[in-house]
Amino acid sequence: MTTKPPIEVFPDREKLIQAAAEHVIEITSQAITENGRVAIALSGGSTPRPLYALLATETYSQRIDWSRVHIFWGDERCVPPDSPQSNYQMARETLLDAVPIPLNNVHRIHGEEDPELAAAVYEEELRTSFGVDETDRLPRLGFDLILLGMGDNGHTASLFPGSSAVTEKKRWVVAEYVEVISMWRITLTPVVINAAKNIIFVVSGAEKVERLHSVLEGPFQPEVLPAQIIRPARGRLLWLLDKAAAGRLKRFQQVR
Repeated sequence: MTTKPPIEVFPDREKLIQAAAEHVIEITSQAITENGRVAIALSGGSTPRPLYALLATETYSQRIDWSRVHIFWGDERCVPPDSPQSNYQMARETLLDAVPIPLNNVHRIHGEEDPELAAAVYEEELRTSFGVDETDRLPRLGFDLILLGMGDNGHTASLFPGSSAVTEKKRWVVAEYVEVISMWRITLTPVVINAAKNIIFVVSGAEKVERLHSVLEGPFQPEVLPAQIIRPARGRLLWLLDKAAAGRLKRFQQVR
């Protein structure tokens, strides 16, 4: 990706979440029409919770053929699947339990297992789902959509400042102990994230304003600001923000 990605700014969080839901539905419908299925990687954190809840409502859920949707995760905390800290648990209780998605179409990261083993198993599951063997570095089809958030330290997925996962060149999934939060995490790496057809960042809140300005308009230093490493080679990258988060940006499209 050589050009700067589009940035859309919405007046409040509610409008932001509605716009994100519309993008999810549009991309999902197009992928199903073209390929008969859609592969989506969900994000964790607080911002996507209302997005998943909105997609679970009848108005939105009936616009998606859930039998053809395959759900994955961009990262996971190394906790049991019923833990309040689990990204899978958050998505399950807000979205997956409310929509008619086949059980076999939900591909969770097994955070309760040994982290290194769980990462290797998840990479193998991705390769199987995308029809790619171990000799191929990149998925031929890959994710149709990856949803990402951004922390107030510039991390995305579980790519944290100083993390070796940020500069990973071969593996699709890695496990890493994150010192700043004293926790093991399992995350997709830029190798597979940047091979996606569509990547959407959804960011809200005034607490993100300084870091977001650095990520989008500051110097390129992904080891310090990991969200900067997300630069799809051929796919589309889109930033969806609310006004509070976008307060210091000079370049964006205001959406009402």
